[in-house]
Amino acid sequence: MKNDYLPVSKKDMEERGWDKLDFIIISGDAYVDHPSFGVAIIGRLLEAHGFKTGIITQPNWKDLNEFKKLGKPLLGFFVSSGNIDSMVNHYTAAKKRRKKDVYSPGGRGGQRPDRAAIVYSQKVKEAYKKVPVILGGLEASLRRLAHYDYWEDRVRSSILLDAKADLLVYGMGEKQVVEIAEALKSGLFIKDITYIKGTVYKTGSIDNVYEGKMLPSYDDIIASKETYAKSFMIQHRNTDSITAVPLIEPYRHTFIVQNPPAEPLTSSELDSIYNLPFTKTYHPMYEKEGGVPAIEEVKHSLVSSRGCFGGCNFCALHFHQGRTVQARSIPSIIKEAEEMIKDEGFKGYIHDVGGPTANFRKRACQQQIEHGVCQDKKCLFPRPCKNLEVDHVEYLDLLRKLRNLEGVKKVFVRSGIRYDYLVYDQNQEFFEELCRYHISGQLKVAPEHIAPEVLKKMGKPEFEVYERFKKKYEAINKKHGMNQFLVPYLMSSHPGSDLNAAIQLAEYLRDIKHMPKQVQDFYPTPGTLSTCMYYTELDPRTMKKVYVPKSLREKAMQKALIQYREPKNYPLVLEALIKAGREDLIGFGKKCLIRPRKKASRHKR
Repeated sequence: MKNDYLPVSKKDMEERGWDKLDFIIISGDAYVDHPSFGVAIIGRLLEAHGFKTGIITQPNWKDLNEFKKLGKPLLGFFVSSGNIDSMVNHYTAAKKRRKKDVYSPGGRGGQRPDRAAIVYSQKVKEAYKKVPVILGGLEASLRRLAHYDYWEDRVRSSILLDAKADLLVYGMGEKQVVEIAEALKSGLFIKDITYIKGTVYKTGSIDNVYEGKMLPSYDDIIASKETYAKSFMIQHRNTDSITAVPLIEPYRHTFIVQNPPAEPLTSSELDSIYNLPFTKTYHPMYEKEGGVPAIEEVKHSLVSSRGCFGGCNFCALHFHQGRTVQARSIPSIIKEAEEMIKDEGFKGYIHDVGGPTANFRKRACQQQIEHGVCQDKKCLFPRPCKNLEVDHVEYLDLLRKLRNLEGVKKVFVRSGIRYDYLVYDQNQEFFEELCRYHISGQLKVAPEHIAPEVLKKMGKPEFEVYERFKKKYEAINKKHGMNQFLVPYLMSSHPGSDLNAAIQLAEYLRDIKHMPKQVQDFYPTPGTLSTCMYYTELDPRTMKKVYVPKSLREKAMQKALIQYREPKNYPLVLEALIKAGREDLIGFGKKCLIRPRKKASRHKR
């Protein structure tokens, strides 16, 4: 039987007649050959450019031989911790160890180390000292410069130094990876590859850095939270390929240099990536372990875009993918859908058509084409920019074409809908058809909170905008005789949220008679403006003080308040109400959140 996967063993290499590989990819995930997995994209892209590429998945980091099982590559190693950050993969926001890992065979946890990108890179350097090591993926991208680490509660240096790697790719990485590969093939030394956009390198001299901007030194930012906040804002404003300049971060004996971001992919470039020969499933070697659970969410879904101009402060997309939306062409998506329909497991339902934000299919405005994304203004916050082009016509056309394909029963939209963008659209045709054809009984949107000060810190619109959306949603469903629910995603413990703000949110939920099944507790991950607020207790945009719920106890109380009806949360809700001086909400009245605890009887039977 023909093996359509990239080589994962010496046997696979022999079947192809290869005795050496050009590149080896080390991945913290199981091998899923699907374009929703970054390692699969990079592997297939290298293959398409003629490079012999193999993959070592989830190596036992305690055994050096695991990193040698495909031999020594001719050109280099690409190292990634996997689709998500290994620390987020392992720990909850309360720093409790997770038991499951959907990116591992059978969903088993513990298949990769903490800080996997660092561990893997160090092991590769131990195995082959002189072979180039290039870091990539989300974990490396968000840690490319000095960053606050929530799990150790300290500022760590650039991951490039800790990992002892030679070069780092940030962002989605396709252009950079091909340029790096071609440069190494041409005979360039890895230390001389300092010119590629979307990469970070270390150097002893910055004489050749053209028009670079000097950041505060690592010593200075670990000594001062104010300095850290100022450094972060320079980075935050420097994420657009048109306006960005090189950033230089000094360390005692070296410099870390971040080149400007890579240019966004054109529609045809994005199409060509999704047209690579993916098998669209996990490697057969995982079959006996029950497969890889992560494939279930994406197997019958379609990616239509990348990037997001939504600007939520707690989201790392700004720092990783950027604010420029890149969209695939409609013919490319239709072609993928037609192939999906032929899959024997397809039951007629396309589970999702979207991206980071489903209803963003183009740049926010025409000015971005020439001038890039605004450095100090947001497209939607606090109110929509006068240049914002609100338009769902193309996305609606795509959904119509998909639902009219033979073999398709229903097309769902399950990735995030930006409700404020939808409300601002004067043409309500998309809103109507979204409700009529593309919701599976409930629509999930993310107002995140209700308190004005918290929403400002989040970069979310005023709550009145959500109320307008909710009213329109209910009216459309009533008009068409549909009983579909609206499920709000909510976040606890975001910077700016004190107990009074959390109680305000709980009272709102009481009034609308809604009890969320899931609550997202704010998670201070690297690369976000909200994480900078969390660490420094300053808003880096204004340098004004911000209240931050930092203790795990208070975070637990704020989360419990959102689910105040849960019996297990009673002690935390009681403690929070007493601490906030809101005993008026403890009682039997309609406005009360909880009842008084019954006193234990003196006499036991």
